[in-house]
Amino acid sequence: MAIPKKIRIGDLLVGHGIISDDQLQTALATQKKLGAKLGSTLVELGYVTENGFLKFLAQQLKIPFVDLKHYQYSPEAVQLLPEILARRYRALVLEEKENGLLVGMADPTDIYSFDELRNQLKRPIQQAVVREADLMATIDTVYRRTDEIINLAGELDEELADGAFDLENLLSNAELEDAPVVRLLRSLFEDAVQVGASDIHIEPDETVLRLRQRIDGMLHEQVMKEKRIASALVSRLKLMSGLDISERRLPQDGRFNIKVRGRSIDVRLSTMPLQYGESVVMRLLDQSGGLLSMEQVGMPEKILKQFRSFIRRPHGLLLVTGPTGSGKTTTLYGALNELNRSEKKIITVEDPVEYRLPRINQVQIHEKIGLSFSRVLRAALRQDPDVVMVGEMRDQETAEIGLRAAMTGHLVLSTLHTNDAVSTALRLLDMGAEGFVVGSALQAILAQRLVRRICENCIEDDPLDESLRNWLEKAIEPGAAQLAFKRGSGCHQCHNSGYHGRVGVFELLEIDTLLADTLRRGDAAGFAEQARRQPGFKPLTLAAFEYARNGITSMEEVLRVAGQVDEGVDHNLMTTPLPGDEINDNGAVFVQSS
Repeated sequence: MAIPKKIRIGDLLVGHGIISDDQLQTALATQKKLGAKLGSTLVELGYVTENGFLKFLAQQLKIPFVDLKHYQYSPEAVQLLPEILARRYRALVLEEKENGLLVGMADPTDIYSFDELRNQLKRPIQQAVVREADLMATIDTVYRRTDEIINLAGELDEELADGAFDLENLLSNAELEDAPVVRLLRSLFEDAVQVGASDIHIEPDETVLRLRQRIDGMLHEQVMKEKRIASALVSRLKLMSGLDISERRLPQDGRFNIKVRGRSIDVRLSTMPLQYGESVVMRLLDQSGGLLSMEQVGMPEKILKQFRSFIRRPHGLLLVTGPTGSGKTTTLYGALNELNRSEKKIITVEDPVEYRLPRINQVQIHEKIGLSFSRVLRAALRQDPDVVMVGEMRDQETAEIGLRAAMTGHLVLSTLHTNDAVSTALRLLDMGAEGFVVGSALQAILAQRLVRRICENCIEDDPLDESLRNWLEKAIEPGAAQLAFKRGSGCHQCHNSGYHGRVGVFELLEIDTLLADTLRRGDAAGFAEQARRQPGFKPLTLAAFEYARNGITSMEEVLRVAGQVDEGVDHNLMTTPLPGDEINDNGAVFVQSS
């Protein structure tokens, strides 16, 4: 069994010429002041790189350095050490070997932690040094609460079956923190926050209960046989949201705030009656992270510069479009955050208000009492605003008020649920807005999507099939099929999805004089044709393709973006007409097969 050595790493670094004695003394003084470890202090001061320091440490201790991002550890071995101890000692059991356990440690010179691990595991230990940030991220990934949720569900199911407590009394007593239903919900929220889920779905079926989490835009399902616990979960959530627990026949909406792992999470809850009970969907909004700046939204530099110029104009309409979950709200809040200055009056009309913003006047729509978008928007314009943000243009009346506000000296930001920038302008005409008003008020349209990033831990070459290669040659550009593309094979770090995280894809269309003229004439085909020829305009599919070309996302994600865009508009925007091509009434180009 390897016993960690007590070494003076600073002296060794000086002795090997990696840092100077003056740098060591500066680091020691800084370390004493901050209470940090010497290694992290040296890295923070820029005297050594983290990788360089850890590899030097591993070399001196004669132990391996393990890069957890690319290490295939054993899920069974990891569970040998409880999560609370893994976090306390900054350690992770990586695999079982014939002569003991390989344990990754952020600080392998910590003799106290080593002794405690040895006593807990009761096996010989071989140490490895790992990056602390990677270690903590891996702990968040591998110590899922799946088993804990199943056990708590079984416990709650048994108590419901035995009638061990009065459910209504339990649900109304907020102090019974140890009740199974409370502990189950706590575990459910902690697990969702730990894996970065944006939504939690609770769906009762005929014989089972389905718990699903949306991670990076995709649902991951956990099926539980304890179906009867669904009513207890739903009732407790209704109470937390201030809803009527006796009403099970009608949909209800509510919200509440919870603290999870030191973070403030705003939960938007929606219930809907189903054949076998009530379905609950909860949107999780992390309020503790703060709003993203425009740089953090993820726009390419060129589009960001253009977008900034539009939001700084004194008047006009700027639309952000895309399907649900495409990041429209994040972009709009980023714009509002940048515009939020003491000299500007900003009013938002939202349903619901997702993030609370200081200094900004935010109005929550309430259709049941007549507080509609159009009514609030009319009132907002009498409040002398400089900027108005309308959560969504849902009907003709709201669209017309917003357009006229943009023509009378207000900057209006809003969203539409359309597939791309071209169809957005045409949607306004379809909603009944007059062409000359749209042409005069509309300044620009930003369409966006979120595509999943390939997991760096399991990235590999993607041999495309013949049909996809043919599509690339026709829809993107000649020679595109010969490029090298990547995909994720699936691993423990990405929950076997092949993806980890998401990145925005953007398409910005400026309504210049020529486009405005086609809108005034109500010329849909002419607008689509002129938009396609606008210098510098890059459609969503091509923007997504650039990410695939650079190995950031996969061709699977590019096809998903292309499939969401209307086929006519999509081909029109991606293809230049050639002799023999046909253009239909909508301006779509149909390429003749050779």
